[in-house]
Amino acid sequence: MNGPIRRLAAVVAVLFGSLLISVTYVQFVAAQTLNDHPGNVRTLYREFGRERGPILVAGSSVAVSVPVKDPYKFQRTYPGGTMYSHLTGFYSVVYGATGMEAAANDLLSGTSDRLFYRRIRDLFTGQHPQGASVEMTIDPKLQQVAWDALGDQKGAVVALDPKTGDVLAMVSKPAFNPNVLASHDIAAVRKARAALLADPDRPLEDRAIDSRLYPPGSVFKLVTAAAALSSGNYTPDSVLPGPATLDLPQTSATLSNDFPGPCAPGGRITLADALRISCNTAFASLGMALGDDALREQATKFGFGQDLKIPLTVTPSIFPPNLNAPQTAQAAIGQFDVRVTPMQIAMVSAAIANHGVLMRPNLVRRVRSADLEVIDQPAPEPMSQAVSPEVAQQLTDMMIGVVESGTGRRAQIDGVTVAGKTGTAQTAKGQPPHAWFTAFAPAEDPQIAVAVVVENGGQLGDAASGGRVAAPIARQVIEAAVKR
Repeated sequence: MNGPIRRLAAVVAVLFGSLLISVTYVQFVAAQTLNDHPGNVRTLYREFGRERGPILVAGSSVAVSVPVKDPYKFQRTYPGGTMYSHLTGFYSVVYGATGMEAAANDLLSGTSDRLFYRRIRDLFTGQHPQGASVEMTIDPKLQQVAWDALGDQKGAVVALDPKTGDVLAMVSKPAFNPNVLASHDIAAVRKARAALLADPDRPLEDRAIDSRLYPPGSVFKLVTAAAALSSGNYTPDSVLPGPATLDLPQTSATLSNDFPGPCAPGGRITLADALRISCNTAFASLGMALGDDALREQATKFGFGQDLKIPLTVTPSIFPPNLNAPQTAQAAIGQFDVRVTPMQIAMVSAAIANHGVLMRPNLVRRVRSADLEVIDQPAPEPMSQAVSPEVAQQLTDMMIGVVESGTGRRAQIDGVTVAGKTGTAQTAKGQPPHAWFTAFAPAEDPQIAVAVVVENGGQLGDAASGGRVAAPIARQVIEAAVKR
């Protein structure tokens, strides 16, 4: 064989070898990765060709798969509509899954290890594979009341069972229609999502637990009061300075109340009365006396800074590190860089209501296989001892005072003792404040803990306060719960 032929044979051998290696890599080494790639149309057809389990609320479907005559075989639809959109999320052929569709995807799709034997049985019997059903803890009556009470205002409502941590209601507004994002018309889905992303009101954001953290304002005074009472150096009757304005150390700045004048004649006020009328100067002074470490430690016990899945992911709330004295004063009244979710504020009230024990929030009541066998039923789980039972009772009594004769009067319910706290949180310069209210009831045997935030004062704008705007919303949700 002459030289040119040998060289040609060598090149051909190299090409055949490369082809063999490439085919081996694609079919064996990278097969699973390519198979699972979201852009793989066959993968999409396989995923959507399996009947996905429903998401339920009180036995009714708020997300369900229905048969269709297209290559995907099943269409995900959302009978719960916009009211449940941030809870269910959506299941899209273009953008994947969000909300509970993502958090419980392996169960809903039937790929969970807990459904392994079911899949084996289906393989041998030839039965059509089905995903499990996931029932949420949401009370549909409370969800509807919270939805209606918030109205057209931007904000969120979260209601918890203090004794179990079950999420009874969780509303975020504005919301969106998940059906348009679950369509099999890819062009329409992309257009709909682009419009939602361009909306300045950001309806895709779940304001209750994710995407956005708010300054809490005076509802954070519950944490400051808890730190003070837990220190052993203060009681509800301890007298604090409550001047009209408080000179902040290390700076020429001052801190004032939300009302003119001092918090009480002579500029001295008890801790209980300071919470009742929401005295800024008293709590700022108290915060500096306690120090930022004590406030941070107490906030952590209530859940601040902790990763939490319910199983939806909850953005951790923040108490900032390394504060100087004036920053600590502002943080003690829920300003400076303190940032929270409504879920976190509901957890604070729930822990106080439950004798100081914070229960881990949970959104899943039970999971059933397609043949109705219960394969998961989360049990209530303590998360921390936020405060002692004695401190919890002191805080409860102080919060009752807020509603009976303080800033939270609009949360009063005939025949029901409500314990609550208002908050009016300053935001960006020139923007109306956020209106907050958190409460639990009945105070002697709590059945529900609620947190409400209305962005930028809602319909009242600059004239808003937590007592005027958020407290009536919480009252409606609590009344529906205790009188059902």
